[in-house]
Amino acid sequence: MKTRTVVVAAHGHCFDGLASAAMFTHFRSNMDPRPVRFRYRSCGYGPNMGDIPNRWLTGDENAIVDFRFVENDNLTWYFDHHITAFASEQQQRQALHAGKRYFYQPSYGSCTKLIVDVVEERYGISFDAFAQLVAWAEKIDSAGFASAEEAIDRSPAVMQLACVVEQHGDAALLTRLVPQLLQQPLAEVALSDHIQQLFAPIAEAQHDTIERIGRRIEQHGQVVFVDLHDSPLKASGKFVAYALAPQCVYSVALIRMRQHYKLTIGYNPWCNQPRQHDIAKLCQRYGGGGHPMVGAISLKLNKLTRARELAKSLVVALDKNTH
Repeated sequence: MKTRTVVVAAHGHCFDGLASAAMFTHFRSNMDPRPVRFRYRSCGYGPNMGDIPNRWLTGDENAIVDFRFVENDNLTWYFDHHITAFASEQQQRQALHAGKRYFYQPSYGSCTKLIVDVVEERYGISFDAFAQLVAWAEKIDSAGFASAEEAIDRSPAVMQLACVVEQHGDAALLTRLVPQLLQQPLAEVALSDHIQQLFAPIAEAQHDTIERIGRRIEQHGQVVFVDLHDSPLKASGKFVAYALAPQCVYSVALIRMRQHYKLTIGYNPWCNQPRQHDIAKLCQRYGGGGHPMVGAISLKLNKLTRARELAKSLVVALDKNTH
């Protein structure tokens, strides 16, 4: 029986992207008795990655999980939950009514849970062995933490794994981790020598990252702004602003990445104030995307002036009607 090649293009540098790739792999491995060989691609939202290259989708089957939709005749499977997954409402209607195996539901907190629910209902394949992985993907991607302090706590082993994926989640790491997550307990993977070696410098940098954000944070009404354009963060700064300024309703951060600038915009889920802006739609106006509560916009490194201007305008827009 001929071995089929399945390409899995997943959101890279993202724990939900990794978990989605793992759950899709489990599904496709158990869907039928034909032998399958998997290849993984790490997809990013940088300014030089508008679409998934055609040369990536060259398997016998090709899947995109937890990433924006691309029109490609070779696309076999599609799972996503981002509200900005499609370039237009027309593209969304055409894709979802084409009778193909495309599954999209923006109400889900994680793409991982979407894959599990769809596959269990339609194909009867069990994911009981991966309950912890699914729960953590849902918690991390939907910011389902009890507080900002819990969200930035790196003592749980799975949060250490998530940090490593955010920093190092390229195709090579996906290729290594997906089989491990399917064969070993989640905690065992997180505490493996490989992951702990990668996490060690991140742990050392975490305190400096929090201090750096504390020095740069500016309050503008109910919005906080952090300008970190001068050098990349050595550890994730996600949710740190909400721990330092718990009363803020929104945050805007200008971050220097390795190959581009990124504007991250978020709603503070622990502020006890109603969210009055759809951040995904706000980001989509400028070529970005995300979820109603959090999103991002990427700009090239030669667009610093534009990035700073855009950050200021976003701060003004988010502060409007929040008083």
